[in-house]
Amino acid sequence: MLPVVRSAVLYTALLFGANPAAADIAAADALRAGDMKKLGFTDPQPLPEIGLIGMDDAPRALSEFRGKWVVLNFWATWCPYCRKEKPVIDAFWQDYRNKGFEVISISVDDPPDKIAAWMRDKDYAFMAAPNNASVVGAFGNVSSVPTSFIVDTEGRIRHKIAGQVHYPRLEKLVGPLLPEAQKP
Repeated sequence: MLPVVRSAVLYTALLFGANPAAADIAAADALRAGDMKKLGFTDPQPLPEIGLIGMDDAPRALSEFRGKWVVLNFWATWCPYCRKEKPVIDAFWQDYRNKGFEVISISVDDPPDKIAAWMRDKDYAFMAAPNNASVVGAFGNVSSVPTSFIVDTEGRIRHKIAGQVHYPRLEKLVGPLLPEAQKP
């Protein structure tokens, strides 16, 4: 395969959430052959520590969620797709939170007071926080919203969802994994 074509295939796979550490040339060849799984998060590495300030002004760390599966959701209050997916995320969280599932919702550009007011107005109780340098350091500058990452019980990214989250997709991606999670 020509180097330019190989690079284009690899770049496209990275756009769709492939782990750069796991996306080597052999994996790019596997993609060309139709095996998308080999470009997924095949050897996920633990995320660096992420510090968050929740709506209660209490500092939180991603490591506090170890032992649980987490959907880390990037969003904005002005985003219509984000507003449409929040009830879905909330419903999934309500259904699965007692089975080792959590949600951390990171607003990409809203100030804490606006995030807190919006969450209260919608009666959402899962964690929401503003973006900060530690989140950008771990995930880069996520500017396309909504974007969600599924983080496993060891703090490693397992899936990336670019665009709006739907309940059946969360069931497909997270549901089978929940038995691995420790009970709260």
